[in-house]
Amino acid sequence: MARNDEPAAHGLPPGPPPLVRLLQEFTLEANRYVDTAGGRKDMHRTDLNALAVIMRHTAKGNVVTPGLLRKELNLSSPATTALIDRLDQSGHVTRERHSSDRRQVQLRMTPKAFNDGGAIFAPLARRMGTAMADFSAEELETVTRFMTAMVEATVAAREESSLGQPGTPASAAAPA
Repeated sequence: MARNDEPAAHGLPPGPPPLVRLLQEFTLEANRYVDTAGGRKDMHRTDLNALAVIMRHTAKGNVVTPGLLRKELNLSSPATTALIDRLDQSGHVTRERHSSDRRQVQLRMTPKAFNDGGAIFAPLARRMGTAMADFSAEELETVTRFMTAMVEATVAAREESSLGQPGTPASAAAPA
């Protein structure tokens, strides 16, 4: 068996290190879970991602607008409108006009969104909680630092990729 830093016997480049493969597998399984569990509530992955964005920004006290959702999910304006229409019709979000600027639409999650989200993710949370119980507080702290670094690395790679210029940080490539 070839080591990860040596070419494979069949002439293909070596694969990623085992830990990276596990992260890839986790991502794949998490996506499969979202597709399966969300599908039982007639919700697509994009719907659940939108609710996660709204929830995260709302928790930080940020106003959530269709433009913010479009940017965060990398959607076109028509796709964003269709998404918001779908979430509104399903009773998961409401559109509200900003009190001082009536042109600005704010998106808010409804109690139904919280209830459905809880039903969708409760089995996963329960299973993850059971799995985490086998680790010490120190081990969980290490894993938390590791996963934080992996999320930050993934965000940086996405931003780099969106610029089309490898090795150029987003802030350095932005025009002045």
